[in-house]
Amino acid sequence: LLVKPIGGSIFLLISCKGVAKGGMAQFQEMMRQQLESSMHTELEKLLGTSTGAEKEVSRKDFEGFTNLFHRFLQVKGPSVEWVKIQRPPEDSIQPYDKIAARGLPDSVAACLNKLVVVKLNGGLGTSMGCKGPKSLISVRNENTFLDLTVQQIEHLNKTYNTDVPLVLMNSFNTDEDTKKILQKYTHHRVKIHTFNQSRYPRINKESLLPVSTHLSMNGQSAEGWYPPGHGDIYASFYNSGLLDQLIEQGKEYIFVSNIDNLGATVDLHILHHLVSQPNGKRCEFIMEVTDKTRADVKGGTLIQYDGKLRLLEIAQVPKDHVDEFKSVSKFKIFNTNNLWISLAAIKRLQEQKAMDLEIIVNPKTLDGGQNVIQLETAVGAAIKCFDNALGINVPRSRFLPVKTTSDLLLVMSNLYSLDAGSLTMSPKREFPTTPHVKLGSSFTKVQEYLIRFESIPDMLELDHLTVSGDVTFGKNVSLKGTVIIIANHGDRIDIPAGSMLENKIVSGNLRIMDH
Repeated sequence: LLVKPIGGSIFLLISCKGVAKGGMAQFQEMMRQQLESSMHTELEKLLGTSTGAEKEVSRKDFEGFTNLFHRFLQVKGPSVEWVKIQRPPEDSIQPYDKIAARGLPDSVAACLNKLVVVKLNGGLGTSMGCKGPKSLISVRNENTFLDLTVQQIEHLNKTYNTDVPLVLMNSFNTDEDTKKILQKYTHHRVKIHTFNQSRYPRINKESLLPVSTHLSMNGQSAEGWYPPGHGDIYASFYNSGLLDQLIEQGKEYIFVSNIDNLGATVDLHILHHLVSQPNGKRCEFIMEVTDKTRADVKGGTLIQYDGKLRLLEIAQVPKDHVDEFKSVSKFKIFNTNNLWISLAAIKRLQEQKAMDLEIIVNPKTLDGGQNVIQLETAVGAAIKCFDNALGINVPRSRFLPVKTTSDLLLVMSNLYSLDAGSLTMSPKREFPTTPHVKLGSSFTKVQEYLIRFESIPDMLELDHLTVSGDVTFGKNVSLKGTVIIIANHGDRIDIPAGSMLENKIVSGNLRIMDH
């Protein structure tokens, strides 16, 4: 009898006359126990390579990892049965206008004093060619994502004479650099707290055991670790002691969002809706969703499943239903990852160990070619665990993520005006949709992108921009309608200062054609 675990599935090669069904189940259970026992042994060995505070933090992290690994081994087949998926009931996703129509109370300050703003700050700027935390990239007038966040909250605190704190969930990748920069906000009217998300071991796809042999993050050992997705916020926040501290200060809700979503500002109407519910009907979780466009087909959506509102991610969808999932007609909305969550409910669910988040299995290949898997979870997946959860269909303006330099061009342009850290669409733009911008690989890294624009073009009347190849823009260029600029291999196109391109295709060595 030969047993070999491969990529999370346990394959059994049986050289006997067959095993009765009950015996097979028993055998698989025995194999699972064996894998868990081997994992336990390896984790203990890892803990033995360190001492003091690092060892104790890792021990706590490993408790969460062991639980995730146990659940990963239990999973049989897809986490959703397609036939059981239903559209959410009408009243479970409210239009934002209906929430806003109720107006604001006299005591806005009382609402705000119950709020904590949490930004997910675990990501690096590597996809945009930057070193260090993504939150420290300059996005507008030399202001970084973090600068804009601090300005927004400080403006609220000054305007309403409140004390809304900012909490950053860092990862081991961003913690040190972020803490250094926080000193510059000492005299701002915002209390800033940080906590770290967990550090989990990457596991070998074949053996299902950790690839790292040492707890340290030095040298090659660093490749053996990862932050396990933003679903880790609940356990890390709770374990840090900060959750209890904030509850003691009278805080009731957190507003959680990605730090690179420049549309995720504190919305007083949503906050008022939360705190004004009667006690028995208190809403513990609000997910902001917005209408799906063709650019958002991969975004998670809300469904009704087993009588509960639930987040459905593309990774959970059976292969033969992926096209249906991407359809804009059946699943009309997607999750912005702007979430409003009750602190008391997080505490209750953590203490009851009732936070049941679907596992995302993320395959990676290390630099040396070794195949590993990361077990992750998503913060929004917890919606099904909370009472009276609600979706609110918000305007698209609350979803303005900066993932690429194409996004960066939009937010740096005159399409948006900046006021107290918040970006709003310029009133001079005649239609509220943002242009579709697609910059080619020569623009991927922020440094290269900045060199290619002497100044950011006027884009107030732009619908669509595609740029490919070696292209540069002079000062005061104006782009209108649909503009496509393609420099062929070996060619270079310099758009002269003061040019106005309206519905133009520019290709080769600066031949301009009407589009």
